[in-house]
Parts: sequence; C-alpha cells; structure tokens
Amino acid sequence: MHRSYGDLRVLDGVDLTVDRGSIYALLGSNGAGKTTLVRILSTLLRPDAGTASVAGLDVVTQGARVRELISLTGQFSAVDEVLTGRENLVLVARLRHLPEPRRVADDLLDRFDLAEAADRRVSTYSGGMRRRLDIAMSLAGDPPVVVLDEPTTGLDPQGRAEVWRCVRELAGRGTTILLTTQYLDEAEQLADRIAILHQGRIIADGSLAELKRLLPPARVELVEKQPSLEEVFLAVVGTDR
Repeated sequence: MHRSYGDLRVLDGVDLTVDRGSIYALLGSNGAGKTTLVRILSTLLRPDAGTASVAGLDVVTQGARVRELISLTGQFSAVDEVLTGRENLVLVARLRHLPEPRRVADDLLDRFDLAEAADRRVSTYSGGMRRRLDIAMSLAGDPPVVVLDEPTTGLDPQGRAEVWRCVRELAGRGTTILLTTQYLDEAEQLADRIAILHQGRIIADGSLAELKRLLPPARVELVEKQPSLEEVFLAVVGTDR
C-alpha cells in the first residue's frame, strides 16, 4: 500500500496482516505513517496504490460496510464535556440506531467502571476516565474490529494503566485490535504481534519473542533490579481513581 502527500511519500509499500481476535501493535516515531495507515483502514483516506481490506471487505469499494464493522478511537478523546458520561453513551447508541440505548449505556458504564460517575459532567472526569469513556463510546454495538490510535498519549501512569486494562478486556472478549503507539512498553505489555513502521515501510513484524531473536543472544549478568520511577509512582499513589 502506498500513500503520498505531494512529493512526500508517507507509506511506501506497507504490507501487514492482523489476525482475528488479536492485539496488533504498530510502533513508529512521529511521521512514520501510523496515522495515515489508520485513516486508510478506517476509510477516511484512500491509498494512492495497493489495496487494503478489513474483515475481508475492501476499504475503498466497500467503505460503507467496513464502517459498520469497525470503531476508531483517535489520539484525542471525542467526548462531549458538557454532557454526562451516560448522556454521551446514549447519544452514540442512538446514532448507531441501537435498540434500548439507555440499557446499552448502562452496560458500558458498568463494563468500564464508570457507573459511579455516570451522571457527572465529563468536564469533571480525569484524563484516564475520559479515555475509558471514549473507548466505551467506540464499543457501542460491539464492533468486531477496534482501531486505537495512540490511545494513551498525554495520560499519566494511572490513566495509562486504566486504558491497558480496558484493552486487555477487549481482547479477552475476542475483539480484533489494531493499536498504534510510540510507547515500547505499551506494545510489550499488550500486543500479540508487533510491527515497526519506519519511513513508510514495515521493517520488522512478529511476536515479542520473535523480535528479540533479531538481536544477538543476551549476556547473562547478575544485577540488582531497581524499580522504575513509574513503578514507584504507582506504588505510592495506587492505581485506583
């Protein structure tokens, strides 16, 4: 798959396959082409050359059907801060023409541990709560494919931990997840397979164990493991909101 913006080639022969029911992490620095790839797969942008399909459907010629099967959560929360959490979810359920939108909202609030804050305005939510609500909104109707484009950007360690829990729960229910991220530990913690996108190409693709085998064998040394600053922070403040 290829895509350029004027003379700038952003995707230069990208080729990848995401297994159904898996978490596939796409790693890359800023400008690597991650968001462009996401926009193509979610039918928001057309490739210049090549083909792309989601759940066996061509994203160009069958875009309307693709949009019925996927959900996209971008880098910034798409929640309405004036509304409450429940009102946001009811609105999305109605837009998707789902029966019993109130019940759909209540189920998602319970599922994402937001029931106690359901009737508060989203403007009072923490960053992690907003992102959880954002993901919950994207799951109204239980789409089989979810695209998460850098979902933890700007979140503190507690917020990141909350989102990670949500992603693991989705995968446990059999949802196919494409996760783009700049955080190596995020891919390491969550992904079944990891691809590295660099200068518009996939330069490595495999499980974490397979990617580690690309390096020379590790030298065994006895060292005292020190906790990371993130581990210290979470131990001190806890992970509960």
